[in-house]
Amino acid sequence: MSLPISITAAEAVCALGGSMDECLESWRAGKTGLQEHEGMLQGRIADRGVLKGRRYGAASNLAVHVARGTVEKAGWKAAELRETWLFAASSRGNAGELLGENDWRRPSSRFSASNTIHSEIAAAVSIELGIRGPWQMAASGCSAGLDALGLALMALRAGMCRRALVLAVDLPLVRRLIEAFRDTRLLACELLNDPLSPATTGLHLGEAGVAVTLEPADAGLVQAGEYHANSDAYDSLVIPEDGAGLAELLSRFPRPVLVCPHATGTPNHSTAETHALRTAFGESPPPLLMLKPFTGHTLGACGLLDVALMAAALPVLPGNLPGLTAVEAGEIHLRPGDSILKVASGMGGHNAAVLLKVPGA
Repeated sequence: MSLPISITAAEAVCALGGSMDECLESWRAGKTGLQEHEGMLQGRIADRGVLKGRRYGAASNLAVHVARGTVEKAGWKAAELRETWLFAASSRGNAGELLGENDWRRPSSRFSASNTIHSEIAAAVSIELGIRGPWQMAASGCSAGLDALGLALMALRAGMCRRALVLAVDLPLVRRLIEAFRDTRLLACELLNDPLSPATTGLHLGEAGVAVTLEPADAGLVQAGEYHANSDAYDSLVIPEDGAGLAELLSRFPRPVLVCPHATGTPNHSTAETHALRTAFGESPPPLLMLKPFTGHTLGACGLLDVALMAAALPVLPGNLPGLTAVEAGEIHLRPGDSILKVASGMGGHNAAVLLKVPGA
């Protein structure tokens, strides 16, 4: 029987902090990373230095930063990196460069073509870390990071690679992107930071970069189990209010001890995801852990960011932000063998989920 696949290291930069240690410190203190800016709540990365460089776009620079930190934690040397497979994800890629709004980055015109393609994110990490294995770029909207993790799991289980580096980045706090979300009526028009509240009006955007290392091992931060995905084939913006497609996906998994939902904060998604959970798990679904109230909605990075935060915090998760609707605050103590289901849904109706298992059983 083959060894389970484990996440052995994780690094992140988001509104909670400039490193995984800082993120966990803020989370454990029950402190949201969202701050008011121009009448909106935003999850902004404080240290802009990790975004800057002349060769690559801002998202690519952030990807290199978190990737390098993760492989250092994993202890991977040059020979191991050479044969690593790389799976990267982003919803909006280097949008600031594409839209001409990151003039603070001191870009070089020589790289203006490469700066505006999604795949530069993976290419930059491959170049800077000396990764010679193939790289793939997932761009399935807000499901992208979780899909990248799922693709890496499949490659490892198929024996196609010995180890994988998975990363996801998104920097959506760009003027024209914010306007687009507002025009589409997905952006919150109130400062309420409570995704399941009847009064919620939309999402709060956040920035993030995150990376994890995956290896066939029974020891690690967390074991990564089943991955499934499907599509609603319904609408380019919203999902069916009965959550039928998402419910069908969730029904493929054994009942978890805890669910970390997508929980965007849009009224449509709040209704649909709640219905999906009840359809899949009955009138008393498992307890929920919602991390977007801490980080903001980091689009294509959100699924992998949530996985990395939980993996790094186990076996005691700091829990939900106090005062949220339909969830309990306080620490969540998990035992070896307990399972967590992480869910993500992308604009256009693509759903993904990964089951995580607390190691040590």
